Formats: sequence, structure tokens, C-alpha cells
Amino acid sequence: MSQARIAAVLMWVYAAGFGISTIPVAVYLTHRGRLPMFFGLFEMYGGPWSSRFSHRTFVWLLAAFLIVALAVAWAAWLVWKASRIGGVLALILLPVEAVFWIGFALPIPWVLGAARTLLLLMAWRSLH
Repeated sequence: MSQARIAAVLMWVYAAGFGISTIPVAVYLTHRGRLPMFFGLFEMYGGPWSSRFSHRTFVWLLAAFLIVALAVAWAAWLVWKASRIGGVLALILLPVEAVFWIGFALPIPWVLGAARTLLLLMAWRSLH
């Protein structure tokens, strides 16, 4: 499998794992007034924004992150098809994603973001 396709798979895994999970988290927060716990270890998406903003605003931030994750999934599809535009979109989205990673205190996406960037740069000549 090419580096571009591996990057696309990483992007899809990230979008599915962290983007789609915003939906049940937002529903839980709306109904129970608190964030769900991840196996009793920590609050999901419980970074600095969770205490700084109202529940309603926080749900909107989760929705915005979902939209960004969907854009990443679309960029992954374009990268899978060897589109340079998909690679550019994936790189442009990284700083936007990083704002959410900080606000939600998400450590794993930093690793996935670094890996996908490296893979995209290695595959850049194969994208058209």
C-alpha cells in the first residue's frame, strides 16, 4: 500500500474515532449535564473548553469538530484517489484540527496528525 493510501486510512480512522464519537458525547452532555467518562478514567473531550464554556456552546464546539472531521474524511477520500488537492486540504485542515485537539485535550490525534503529515509529504510526488 502506498504512503498516500496509508495516510488516507489514518485520516479515516481518526475521523471515525474522534469525529463520530462527538455525537454520543453531545447527546450524553445534553441529557445528563456532564461529559461521559472513558472507562472511568477521564471525561471524554474534557479539556479546557469543557469548563470554560456553557454546555450549549460546548455541544456546538463538538458539532464544529464533527464537521472538521468530515472534511478530513473527504480529504482522505481524495488522497486515496491520489489527488494533490486532497493532500493540500488535509494539510490545511491540520491547524484547524489542532485548535480542537487543544480545546478538547485530545492527545492521540497529535500522533495521528504527525504520521499522516509525514506520509503525505513522502507521497507528495505520487499525488496529481
